[in-house]
Amino acid sequence: MIIPKGQTLQRQIVVATSILLLALIGGALWSGNRTRLERQDDVRAEASSVATLAAAYLNQYFDGLDAIESALVRHPAVTSLDAADCRRVFADLIRQQPLLLNVTLRDRAGVLIASGVEPPAGQPAGSLPESSSRALVTGQPAVGRVRAAPITGRPTINQAYPVRDSSGSVVGVLAFGLNLIQLQTVFGKLPLPDGSVVTLQDEDGRLLARSRDSDRYVGSVQSVAVASGPALPQVDVDGVDRFVGWVKIDRGPWMLGVGIPRSVVVDRLAPLYVRNIIILSCAAVATLGLALWLSRHISSGLNRLRIAAVRISEGDLSPPAKASSPSLEILRLQDAFAIMATNLRDARGALARQIEQERKTSEMLQSIQRQLVRQERLAAVGLLASGVAHELNNPLQAILGTAEILERHASLPPAALEEIALLKTQSGRARDIIRNLSRFSSPQLEPPALIDLRTVVDEVIQLKRRDLEKAGITLSVESADTHHVYANMTEIEQVTLNLVINAQQSIQAAGRSAGRIVIRVYEVAGKVRLEVHDDGTGVSTEDEAKLFQPFFTTKPVGEGTGLGLSVSYGIIDSYGGTIGHRGNEWHGATFFYELPAVNTPEDAAIKTSAV
Repeated sequence: MIIPKGQTLQRQIVVATSILLLALIGGALWSGNRTRLERQDDVRAEASSVATLAAAYLNQYFDGLDAIESALVRHPAVTSLDAADCRRVFADLIRQQPLLLNVTLRDRAGVLIASGVEPPAGQPAGSLPESSSRALVTGQPAVGRVRAAPITGRPTINQAYPVRDSSGSVVGVLAFGLNLIQLQTVFGKLPLPDGSVVTLQDEDGRLLARSRDSDRYVGSVQSVAVASGPALPQVDVDGVDRFVGWVKIDRGPWMLGVGIPRSVVVDRLAPLYVRNIIILSCAAVATLGLALWLSRHISSGLNRLRIAAVRISEGDLSPPAKASSPSLEILRLQDAFAIMATNLRDARGALARQIEQERKTSEMLQSIQRQLVRQERLAAVGLLASGVAHELNNPLQAILGTAEILERHASLPPAALEEIALLKTQSGRARDIIRNLSRFSSPQLEPPALIDLRTVVDEVIQLKRRDLEKAGITLSVESADTHHVYANMTEIEQVTLNLVINAQQSIQAAGRSAGRIVIRVYEVAGKVRLEVHDDGTGVSTEDEAKLFQPFFTTKPVGEGTGLGLSVSYGIIDSYGGTIGHRGNEWHGATFFYELPAVNTPEDAAIKTSAV
């Protein structure tokens, strides 16, 4: 079976079902034709069998006539040729036998002795029939041809019997004239379908008897082939197509035929055809309905899987909802599809986690690389700064010493003293720069100790309180109970002070008359974290990468050395901590550092103070 391609499953099932139904209809038509032929054979056999039965009826009737004749030829009135008694006996017999048209008795010379039906006055009795003449000559019963009865004028056949006297000599002939019109009553009890006909004809094709329209066709000649054997289709004299079976009658040179209309085949098949059509129609409707129902359920299941596949292809790996299906294969396919979707989702999750891990690893490697580059750069700068500080320190000390000596001369005018004071101030500033360079290049050699960052914050507040109040900046502290850290108190104070100074300068750079700084101290993930938040101008994106580089500053020339954050970076890094920057919700900057916590907890509550 060829199923069209490129069609939906439902349509393919309907097409396949239609093809099967067409094959079924073709088989039904073939079976119907075979049934028609079988019924046709049955009707032909029925025509032949009924013809045999009709011949038996006809022979039985003639046997009855023979019995009547055998008794009648021995009647004293007949053997004595008594006309009066014979007419009475013949009249009674005709009344008893309606198929007898007349009974006549003639003497050996052929003279009419008696007749059951008296001829009208003046009408001749007619000549001696050929059958009666044969009976007189042969002394045996004889059957004549169809002829018109001389007295009644009706078509008749003479059945002649010789009459003998007591010595056995033939003295006359007794003739029975059969009423051919009424002969059809002999076949009245035959089981024949409507429209069937029983025909009796002689060797010349002349109809002797006919069960239908006998008064119209008896005596006529029909030109149809007559032969004993299986019934054959023939068109009768009335124009009806029938299956006719013929049987030879031994009584005379007669053929008896029984014709059953060919339409009987159709009439008998009609109920069977109607029943088969009803059954076939119900089966077709049921099959199509079942096919549509099954195809709809299978298609709906496959469509759900198709939609799920499209959803998966779009990135949604949630397994499809399990739905009922009349097919176990569809249910198993749904389960396999759900398992596939789950596995894909798990695989994608594992891949995403792996990618995220690789991304974090890559970021960490990049951060480590940046830190290494920064440390190498800082180490190089520190080495350079150490050499520069060493080379500049001795000349600077000489300048300061000379300035102090000159300042002691009383003869110097005030203008000179002012210049010397300016020289000392600038030399002191240069000395501080050199000291910071030395500290940046040479780590603090003093041993570290356990310190509390809250104490560090208190010290820084004491140093910056008056300066911040003068600038109109409010400083808030939010500190929580934390562990101690292991570091040098002076260095951590310097780092914290640098962060506060940067916050103050950022607020002043914004040009506002008031600002806000918040210091937070808390513990997170085994480290103590200090954050300095401000609402200043913040840090631009292009400056973020250079914040902790030596000599980098955004301040005007003469207002900053650019070493504060770089020195702070070196100090925090030397203790295994981290220092960094991020933006905050005030659109300012947040600088922070973290140091490893030492497990010496102290009971203290969160406190917030404002300066």
